[in-house]
Amino acid sequence: MRIPKPFNPRLQGQIIKRFGVYEKVVPVKTTPSRIVPEHIEKPYYVTRREFTVPKMPEIKDVNQIRGMKRSCKLASNILGQVQKYVQPGVTTDDIDKLVHDLTIEAGAYPSPLHYQGFPKSVCTSVNNVAVHGIPDLRPLQDGDIVNVDITVFYKGFHGDCSKTFLIGSVDDRGLELVGVTEECLEIATRLCAPNVPFSEIGSQIYRHAKRCGLTVLPAFLGHGIGQYFHGPPDIYHIINDYPGSMKPGMTFTIEPVLSHGSENTVILEDGWTVVTDDGSRAAQAEHTVLITDNGAEILTK
Repeated sequence: MRIPKPFNPRLQGQIIKRFGVYEKVVPVKTTPSRIVPEHIEKPYYVTRREFTVPKMPEIKDVNQIRGMKRSCKLASNILGQVQKYVQPGVTTDDIDKLVHDLTIEAGAYPSPLHYQGFPKSVCTSVNNVAVHGIPDLRPLQDGDIVNVDITVFYKGFHGDCSKTFLIGSVDDRGLELVGVTEECLEIATRLCAPNVPFSEIGSQIYRHAKRCGLTVLPAFLGHGIGQYFHGPPDIYHIINDYPGSMKPGMTFTIEPVLSHGSENTVILEDGWTVVTDDGSRAAQAEHTVLITDNGAEILTK
C-alpha cells in the first residue's frame, strides 16, 4: 500500500464517470464504539490474555472443526440478515448496530471491535473504499455498492465472511464488478482440496479477473482462522509463490478485492480506511473454507 495522502474534502460527493456512475465517498462522523456486555466471551486481543498464534497452518481436530462450523454458520446467518436490511437511506452505522446487536443476542463477540484499535463491530466499505471502512453516518445512496465484512467470535472460534451488496439501481459497470468478484471467489473455492498448492488460489483469481478486464488489489490477503482472528496460511489473490499446500483440517479465508482501476491503494488518516488511489470502485467477496478428506466445505455458505 502507498503512504497515505492528505484528503481533499472538496472531493466528497464527486460523481465519478471514468469507472461508471457513482458517488465517491469519504469518511464522515460516526458514533462511539458499541458496548459488549460482561457475560459475552471475548477474544484474547480484548482481554489481553496470553495467546500464541500458530506459526504454521493449523490442522484442526474434530472439536476445533465443530467450533469453526458453529462460528461460521452464525457469521453467515448475520450476513444474510444484513442483506435484507441494506437499502437507500440506511447508514453504515445502522448496519454496525444491526450486526452488533445480532451478534450479542447470539452470545457472540463482534471480532473487529477493538481489534488493533478498530472502533466498530463490522467493516463497511462503500464504492471507492476498498477495505476496512469504518461505519459512519453517511446514508447509502441509490447506485452505491457496499461490502459488509462480518467476523464473530463464538464459543472460542472466529467465523469470517463478507459480501458486496447492491444499493438500489447500480450501473452496468458496478454490476460487472460485483459479479466478477463473486465469480473469482467461486472459482477459488471450487479448486480447494487436499494437496492443492495455496498459490493456485491467487493464480486462478488473477487470471479470471484479467480476462474480464478487472484488477485484483494485491495488498489484501486471505488468512488462516480459528481461535485466532488471523494466522497462517497467507492466501494471495494474485500470481504468487507462497509455499505449502492444503491439508484436511485446515481452515482459511479467501477474500479477493477487485476494481476497474489501478492496483494502488491509500490508507486514510484514521489508520484503517483503505481507498483506491484513482477513485475506482472496489468489490470484495469472502468465505471461510474447511479442507476435507475429499475436497472442501464452505463453512460460511
